[in-house]
Order: sequence, then C-alpha cells, then structure tokens
Amino acid sequence: MKFRPLHDRVLVRRVKEEEKSAGGIIIPDTAKEKPMQGEIIAAGPGARNEQGEITPLDVKAGDLVLFGKWSGTEIKLDGEDLMIMKESDIMGILA
Repeated sequence: MKFRPLHDRVLVRRVKEEEKSAGGIIIPDTAKEKPMQGEIIAAGPGARNEQGEITPLDVKAGDLVLFGKWSGTEIKLDGEDLMIMKESDIMGILA
C-alpha cells in the first residue's frame, strides 16, 4: 500500500471483535458494534506549532490505540476498510 498521511493524521485498521460473548453466545453481524480499538498502519510527520516547527506525533506505526466511537473517516484502500483520523481523536495507546 502506498499511502502516507499528512500532518497530524494517522491511518488505522480496526481490531476484529470476538465472534462469541463471554457466555458462549454467537453474536450476529447486525448486532455487533464497531470496535473502538485499532492498530496504527501509518502516521504523518506531525503538526506545525506557532513557530512553524514540526511537533512529532506520540503514536507510531504498530501501536494499538483506543479511539472514540464516531472518530475518523472510513476509507477503502486496496480493498481493505481503514480509517483516517487526527491524533487528537485518539484517547490512548494500549499496552
């Protein structure tokens, strides 16, 4: 894939949810909510501050992150569903 986000934007792949509940009940696709966790695929160089200097991002490719339910813009690249969002939409990095 040849895509590089600009400024403080990141490209995220959602993490797949479990197909079964904790009690063993299989959840149909229509009842599932979209996961709010994802893996950073690519990250931009950072945003410019008031002095014109680039401030690097706190996230990098490979980080597992948690983001808001309605964050980002869904896109399709190379047949894969991905999301583009600003770093400020990310709530935190999962360890």
